[in-house]
Formats: sequence, C-alpha cells, structure tokens
Amino acid sequence: MTDVLQRLPEFAAHHPLLIAAFFGLLLALLGTEVGRLFRGYRELTPAALTQLINRDNALVIDLSSLADYEKGHIPGARHVAVSQFDPEHKDLAKAKELPVVVTCRSGVTAGKAARRLVKAGFARVHTLGGGNAAWAQADLPMAKGRS
Repeated sequence: MTDVLQRLPEFAAHHPLLIAAFFGLLLALLGTEVGRLFRGYRELTPAALTQLINRDNALVIDLSSLADYEKGHIPGARHVAVSQFDPEHKDLAKAKELPVVVTCRSGVTAGKAARRLVKAGFARVHTLGGGNAAWAQADLPMAKGRS
C-alpha cells in the first residue's frame, strides 16, 4: 500500500487528464448527493410507496398523459394534467399535512412537480423513482381507465 502512495505523485505527473477527470467526476457525484439531501422530497421505491399508501393514506397524484393514465396507473391515484398542476389549488392545499406522492410515466415530470409542492409549503412530498414504469416492473397491480 505504501508503494502505491509513493508512486501516486509520479502517476499524477504523467496523467494530468486522468487526474482532472477523476476530480471532476468526484465533484459531480458529491454535488448530486448534496443536492439530493437538500431538495426537500424523497424518492420512493414501489415497495416503500405501497407501505406509505397502506400506513399513512398517502395522496398519489399521477401527472402522466391521459392516454398513459388510462392504459395503467397506481390504484387510487388521481390524474392531474401537467398544465393544470397547481400546488396552490384549494383541493390540493387541504392535503398539505398528508404525505403526497407525485408520479408520472417515467419519473422526470414528477421531480419538477415535487419541487413546486415543497416551495408551496408541503411537508411530506415524495416521488416514485422510475415512475409508473417502475411500479409495473415491480409486478404491482395497475388500474386501467379513469378511476
């Protein structure tokens, strides 16, 4: 081990681009993790979402397109079009103390909506990691049509 540490300065002198790439990747990884800690919402697995629904009666909001929602969604999820999603809406404001889970087809749109909910003062905001696709891949039940 000490031999490796003694040769490290020589390696760094001969491979400055590798060292720069290593530190660039390290900073990017640290920045991503720090950002994840302070974003104000948690990303859930399908199993964790199931527990949250069963134990805390979580409100699940599905931001998928209407066609995707009708093809299959989490049972009990409420569909809201992305263009009509408003954290200040009176019906949604009633759920500020409830756990709110935002999901979509792939999980990308849900993160943006979750940030809006956190800014609006919602305390328990979550997203489903991987979106409805992760739910289906976990072989959990899917509801079809408008419910």
